[in-house]
Amino acid sequence: MKYVLLLMGNAADADCGTDEGPDPSEFMAFDEEINAAGIVVGGFALEGPETGVRVSTRDAETVVTSGPFAESGEFVGGSYIIEVADIDEAIAWAEKSPGSSLGHIEIRPLADY
Repeated sequence: MKYVLLLMGNAADADCGTDEGPDPSEFMAFDEEINAAGIVVGGFALEGPETGVRVSTRDAETVVTSGPFAESGEFVGGSYIIEVADIDEAIAWAEKSPGSSLGHIEIRPLADY
């Protein structure tokens, strides 16, 4: 089964390690471990939330809002797409991620269509 591990960051520590959270070396070590396990089939890392924009269209009017977005204190920092036996194995990998110590990891099964 394929799952995405969404690495949800905290805007208070968006630069990793500046606010008592995990530092980049911890993420690099986890990246090496999960890739060495042979379960990663995709993924991505994102630039900080201040570089994003949000687009919404209501009643034929488009509104583009620059980040960061004050409505939320969290953001997606990146992801891993993994192929494992079941949700329990996906949870075990999420627990190992340093991102779970200050932010959290959202696990979602990939839709098969």
